[in-house]
Amino acid sequence: MKKVIFAFLLSFITCAANAEFTTGAKSAFLMDYDSGAEIFSKNADVLMPPSSMIKLMTLAVLFDEIKSGRVKMDDRFPVSSNADYENPLWYPASKICLVTGQTVSVRDLILGLIVLSGGDASVVVAEKLAGDENKFTAMMQSKARQIGMEKSTFGNASGLPHPNNLMTSRELAMLANYVISEFPDIYPMFATKRFEFNEYQSDWCRDWGKTHTLNYNKLLFIMPGADGLKTGHTDDGGYGIVASSIVGGRRLIGVMNGFRGRGHDALAAEMKKMLQHGYNTTMNKVFYHPGDEVAKMPTWYGRDDFVVATVKKNFAITVDKKAGLDGVRVIAVYDTPIPAPIMAGDKIGKLIAQKDGRDIATADLVARDTVKRVQFFRRAWRNIMVLFGVK
Repeated sequence: MKKVIFAFLLSFITCAANAEFTTGAKSAFLMDYDSGAEIFSKNADVLMPPSSMIKLMTLAVLFDEIKSGRVKMDDRFPVSSNADYENPLWYPASKICLVTGQTVSVRDLILGLIVLSGGDASVVVAEKLAGDENKFTAMMQSKARQIGMEKSTFGNASGLPHPNNLMTSRELAMLANYVISEFPDIYPMFATKRFEFNEYQSDWCRDWGKTHTLNYNKLLFIMPGADGLKTGHTDDGGYGIVASSIVGGRRLIGVMNGFRGRGHDALAAEMKKMLQHGYNTTMNKVFYHPGDEVAKMPTWYGRDDFVVATVKKNFAITVDKKAGLDGVRVIAVYDTPIPAPIMAGDKIGKLIAQKDGRDIATADLVARDTVKRVQFFRRAWRNIMVLFGVK
């Protein structure tokens, strides 16, 4: 039998703030982290060269290796001639300033990628994890599809101009969401404002390093609550930024690409305007957090009579601030009873927010705890009880 629980009644107005905000960037996207709701969009699904913002995918692949335990922060990766500072490839490009034959800790490579946007660091990571950069791009592609990024393609790990380096603003926001949610222990490194690399192997690099320590993401310096993520720039593509900030406990993720302002400071100011627009015109309502009891569902053949349903991540909606809250319903839908065995994390239903009969947000309901199955004789006894109408 299908059972529906009406959990809440609220009002919902689709966020439509586009008319109140404009940007000179060719593409832009703003979303609420908890609800996933789109707040602002401009050419957000158009593929564009992402420049150094592509390094977020390089980092995501590396973070997976760290999370699995295959790589540790103190591991040291070797530098090949492909990442040497004297390679003409890196003359005009952002780099850490590495020398063939030296080794670099994973921690320094991560900070070098985040703060200094080190293209040489991305090559070091790619060659260590995949053998060469071409093979690493296949790992990047696989990770993108796993996350749900269906359009993005990759030609290298650094973001240097390549015909296969193409991403959309929406998918860059998806990538940022993935990094923030999946790697909470590593993510705070994105808020690092200054990185002083202490292992330069040449006099030229030591002198160069004295003036290359500040994060290119200038939003970190001008907006309280900003904590990431990555900027990019090419002469042909202009400036781009993937940004995140928390204000009043609420996180927004913003992306801009193809901005033609005067440098990273102007880019940061433009992103700040978009984020503030999101905070000023919208609000979100979080209904459930992971571990909260959404519903208590009867089990069949379970050692426990009930299993508690919860959510994997915050379940929220985003609303227009002026409209307020009044009339939307949130319902839990599931088949009952739930047959055991049930493992913690198993999908056992769905949570839906509706407006006028239209779904506006959905999430899987999952088992909070494991419920084992009763032994054969207890199952047989229950069958007999049911046969005679005894519950």
